[in-house]
Amino acid sequence: MIRIAHIADIPVLERIRLSVKENVLSNPNLVTRADYTRFLTVDGKGWVDEQDHIITGFAVIDTTHHNIWALFVDPGFEQQGIGKQLQNTMLHWHFTHSNEMLWLTTAKDSRAAEFYRRTGWREVGETTNGKELRFEMYQEDWLRHG
Repeated sequence: MIRIAHIADIPVLERIRLSVKENVLSNPNLVTRADYTRFLTVDGKGWVDEQDHIITGFAVIDTTHHNIWALFVDPGFEQQGIGKQLQNTMLHWHFTHSNEMLWLTTAKDSRAAEFYRRTGWREVGETTNGKELRFEMYQEDWLRHG
C-alpha cells in the first residue's frame, strides 16, 4: 500500500537509501536527516510503499526544483513493481498539481537508467561530470505512458 511519507519514517528511508546496490552515495553524509525532513515537509512531498507494516520503498519529489530527489526500493523487495507504483503515484500527484517538466539524474549503465527509459522518461544527456545521465519527464509524456 502506498501512503504519504512521514517524519517518523525517516530512519527507515535512510536505511533503504544506504542499502541499495546501485546509485550508492559516495559519501553517506551528503544526504542528512535535515534533507529528508525538508523534502517531506517544506520543499517536497514523499510517499512510501508499506507491506505488512514494513516500508519497502520510497519516492520523494523536490517541488522547488522540479526534480525527483529519491526513488529507492529495499533490495529485498526489488522486481515486484514497487518502484513503478511509487513513480506512478509521484508523477500523478505532480502532474495533477503542475505542468512543470520534472528531471532526475542516475548512474549510467544502471538498472535505474533502463527503468526510466522503459517508463517514458526522455534521456537528454550526461551530467557535467559524465558519471550520470539526465532524464526529463513532460506532462504529455506522462499522459502517454502513465
